[in-house]
Amino acid sequence: MGAVVVEPGSSTLVLGKEKVLDRASMHLANALLGNPDSATGLEVLLGGLKLRFVTGSAVAVTGAEGLVTLNGNELPLNKAVRVPPGAVLEFGPALFGIRYYLAVQGGLSAQGEAPQGKALRAGAALKFGRPHGYGFPDVNHPARRALDPERPVVVRISRGPQATNFDAGTWLRLTSEPWILSPKSDRVGARLAGRPLDGAAASLDAATESGQPQPRISGSVLLPPSGLPVVALAGHPGTAESPVIAVVRDEDLDLIGQARPGQMVHLLG
Repeated sequence: MGAVVVEPGSSTLVLGKEKVLDRASMHLANALLGNPDSATGLEVLLGGLKLRFVTGSAVAVTGAEGLVTLNGNELPLNKAVRVPPGAVLEFGPALFGIRYYLAVQGGLSAQGEAPQGKALRAGAALKFGRPHGYGFPDVNHPARRALDPERPVVVRISRGPQATNFDAGTWLRLTSEPWILSPKSDRVGARLAGRPLDGAAASLDAATESGQPQPRISGSVLLPPSGLPVVALAGHPGTAESPVIAVVRDEDLDLIGQARPGQMVHLLG
């Protein structure tokens, strides 16, 4: 069988690598267990998840940092750990970062009762795939620390395809003024609060008149009429009406996925 969800936490999602918000953490969790990078895992928002393992397996927990326990004993993070049948895995509140990632040896089977992208519910059954080998591979990875919620998140950006629609002053303000991650943010986009940028509405009018929707990729920094930037995240649609003024560097995008509402964000151009 696999495992049963005793408590789902505030939001726990079954996700493949293309939908997670911190891809490096999910990649590391799978690599520690010898899973292919495409293996499905769990994204646990803030903690609160409790699983009971019906069959034995092995797990790795990465991403956010907090107290994670196995049968009441602290589970080491960023490490492959054997889990016996009947064991209970429990995630305490995330103290650093915001999203834990849980990989299971063999990955989560598509035949489980929790389809990808849907929040888990209490009583849901999770099925595991076949392990790729029996031991754990040697994984050399740089030390990764989850984001300190008291420190600003600094991400690098480059100019987007519609950056020329804005004057130099707008770009200067975008890259020099501090922004705050809004609580209205979701998996579609990280909404930034602060002093609105001028010229957003005029640029949107110009884009609308062209009749061409703007391509949107993860990391696109859109500037809607409100003048408040929105960073497109993994749940974004393929196009947008708002102009793309900038693009977050791919290697920095995972930082946005671990930022907390109210945390300061700096965009460096």
